[in-house]
Amino acid sequence: METSVDSVILEIKDMSKEFGTVKALKNMQLAVRPGRVHTILGENGAGKSTLMKILAGVYQPTTGTIVLDGKPFAPANPQDAARDGLTIVFQELSLCNNMTVAENILATREPSRGGFINDKALVRKAGELVKELGLPVSVTDQVGDLSIAQRQLVEIAKGLSIDAKVVILDEPTSSLSDSEAEILFRIIGRLKAKGVAIIYISHRMEEIMQLSDDITVVRDGSYITTRDKTEVTIAELIALMVGRDMKEIYPPRDVPAPAITERPVLTASGLSRADKFENVCFDVRPGEILGFFGLIGSGRSEVMNTLFGMAKASGGTVSIDGSEVKITSPVEAINRRIGFVTENRKEEGLVLSHSVESNISMVALDSFSSVFGFLRRRRERTAAKAEVDRLAIKTASLDTLAGSLSGGNQQKIVLAKWLLTQPKILILDEPTRGVDVGAKFEIYKIIRQLAADGTAILLVSSELPEVIGMSDRVVVMSEGQVTAIADPAQMTPETIMHFATGSTS
Repeated sequence: METSVDSVILEIKDMSKEFGTVKALKNMQLAVRPGRVHTILGENGAGKSTLMKILAGVYQPTTGTIVLDGKPFAPANPQDAARDGLTIVFQELSLCNNMTVAENILATREPSRGGFINDKALVRKAGELVKELGLPVSVTDQVGDLSIAQRQLVEIAKGLSIDAKVVILDEPTSSLSDSEAEILFRIIGRLKAKGVAIIYISHRMEEIMQLSDDITVVRDGSYITTRDKTEVTIAELIALMVGRDMKEIYPPRDVPAPAITERPVLTASGLSRADKFENVCFDVRPGEILGFFGLIGSGRSEVMNTLFGMAKASGGTVSIDGSEVKITSPVEAINRRIGFVTENRKEEGLVLSHSVESNISMVALDSFSSVFGFLRRRRERTAAKAEVDRLAIKTASLDTLAGSLSGGNQQKIVLAKWLLTQPKILILDEPTRGVDVGAKFEIYKIIRQLAADGTAILLVSSELPEVIGMSDRVVVMSEGQVTAIADPAQMTPETIMHFATGSTS
């Protein structure tokens, strides 16, 4: 695709970035035009995040030049980038949980009076932005009390509080359902109408085709091509991105789903938690993939936290293999062979300052201990290496810090950690959040294999195609209640969204 130089607001030429001997970017190029959405598409480890961090001033390029609005652009930090007219909403949340929504949105730019922060003006200014964007949050709420999806919307509002010529959105819908994503799409439409250029990163192919004007594909740190959205298909983009044809997105079942008459491995009856959810009833059988879908505030993640002992139920019962149990802590859940891949990998799933190996083995350390309590390091390392190979985790070594890896590879480490425990029941809360289409397929194959081996899977996802493509049944929730449990014959997007919006018939 040829791009007129006159219409380019941001241009990158011959850029490379090296970390020691690792070449993260090689001769990268990009031309972004005002009033258009330019998607950067590539697998995890392709160089997208490195490129965005250079644009935001987090990293400095090894070679290459950047021009923004006709002027050389070389920000030393995100504040420099913002002053020059470029703002970024990172995939990983950068909010302070002990501060309010308003304080987070206007952090470092608080209105003041007499040298002190003007709290009334702060709340008013942030409130005007939240109202303009149509976000379902109150600016006086503590961020730590919000759901991950609500925090994601606050992160977006924080980025958009700066008047920018170029806005970078890195996986902005990774924890949003279709309904919540529509809020963002309306915001993007308004930004385009004002002539703002949007650089968009997402692994959701249908979303990319809906939003994009231009699409640049990168692979292994190198520029591959730029296409107009109207000139390319999803299948062609996937082939360009992964370097091979992919005929399937969701792998088929190799064995039939368990019969509804089989004895459940886990049953929730009338499960309730004050102000979060009420009278939740479902069961899951060995080898079944039971999907959970709902919009912001539906209570689906809160149910999973309660099942895993992270929060206490206020009513109802949970039974495993027909016997009622009281799970009051994650340790007790683990002892009952329940695993939990949390949606919030950064705060709850990983120790970012520890190595890949220690993150993978931390829950299963008992299995690597001798009778005298000493750790069998060689056995631990061999097991961790096997999971790295199994999930194709891209890391320089087992000793690499987990925090230095891409979001998708971090997510695979969390999954590997729980697979090592050989769980009987595995809770997967947004297991493919921020994971590219090629890696998603590998994770889906693992999920299918676990089900085939008899593991009961509770799959929570904001991606409706994922829920439909992977689940044997779907529990639909709205405002803390189960509105339907859909069998395969009912699992159409229209039916599930009908129940997710609160309808029960």
